[in-house]
Amino acid sequence: MSKKALAGVRLLEVCHTVSGSYCTKLFADLGAEVIKIEPPGVGDWARSREPFAGDVPDRERSLLFIYLNTNKLSVTLHLESAGGKKIIEKMVKSADVLVEDNSPKVSKKLGIDYGKLSKLNSKLVITSVTPFGQTGPYREFKSYHLNEYHAGGDGYLLQSAGYTDREPIRGGGYLGEYEAGMVAAGATMAAIFARSVTGAGQHVDISKQEALIVLNRYNLARYPNEGIVERRSTRGYEWGGILKCKDGYMMMQATEEHHWLALKKLMGHPAWADEEKFKDRLGRGQNKDEVNARITEWMMHHTKEEIYLEGQKCGVPIGPFYSPEEVVDNEHERVRGFFVEFDHPFVGKVKAPRGPCAYSETPVAMDTPSPLLGQHNQEVLERLGYSKEDIVKLAEAGVI
Repeated sequence: MSKKALAGVRLLEVCHTVSGSYCTKLFADLGAEVIKIEPPGVGDWARSREPFAGDVPDRERSLLFIYLNTNKLSVTLHLESAGGKKIIEKMVKSADVLVEDNSPKVSKKLGIDYGKLSKLNSKLVITSVTPFGQTGPYREFKSYHLNEYHAGGDGYLLQSAGYTDREPIRGGGYLGEYEAGMVAAGATMAAIFARSVTGAGQHVDISKQEALIVLNRYNLARYPNEGIVERRSTRGYEWGGILKCKDGYMMMQATEEHHWLALKKLMGHPAWADEEKFKDRLGRGQNKDEVNARITEWMMHHTKEEIYLEGQKCGVPIGPFYSPEEVVDNEHERVRGFFVEFDHPFVGKVKAPRGPCAYSETPVAMDTPSPLLGQHNQEVLERLGYSKEDIVKLAEAGVI
């Protein structure tokens, strides 16, 4: 097999739940050695988060943790202890990157702040992924995904066509957390590249709020430049949007004249579409409820797949809403080998998506399942010069 893209890169992770762990997962699946440092006894908080395989709560059966931590090593370390601080200082000296998601005050307490560790390894890149960043009045604030998502403006702006009077809504699952993790991975890779030029590491400050703000693109730019506060009621589609069909829903955003002509072709040129009131964009916008009702009437005789495939041929900007089952069983992703299976010692066969990118020469692969809590204590500590007797003593003292 070809060498992986990040083979030879060593990364330490001191993270809980999603953002930081997803950032490091992307590195691990690309071949970096990722050593996940977890609190003894309890581990990453994600180990206690549902869903659990077979609905059996157990820190080794969390499917969230299993997905986020493929190809990683797990070391348990009590970072507040003198022994724990000594061990991580040794680990840092041979590391390229440390990713952590603690508040600035907690990071300093744990001894993993940039000011301290950069003195031990001037080439070290430290990426801190926190709700609101390392500076500013919110720097020490704690937050849940729901808070971060709305602090970034996404919930306020999220389109819910036809329901403009609804309260702000959140994206499904940990959407914002994964987005922040993706931003953190890209920023960390840029810092690694910069080090290859300058020879020096640096501190990468990731604010989850700001990671979500920049993904809103033009929406947030309208207020400072035009004085317009965007909301769902000001972003309604002229016509189209979310429309029901025979076996589910479609999403269509067809605002241009050539889109309308393509849609007419898709529907077989129905007579109503040539009525005077629908002849131009203004008329269709003024009569959008009737337009949508007519389109829906036609769609109710066709499946999502029929509409999607024929719409592609005609040039209609339309796509289906897929359920998780439909996504996993989709023929296109099956041909691309996007969903892969691996064996987990507690759960058995697990199917999960591979990395979001495919490389022709340096493959992405989930070679090893997520680690059991403290599974690699001996392997990593022996590498640092600790004997088996030393490791037993560290365990007895509660350091590991």
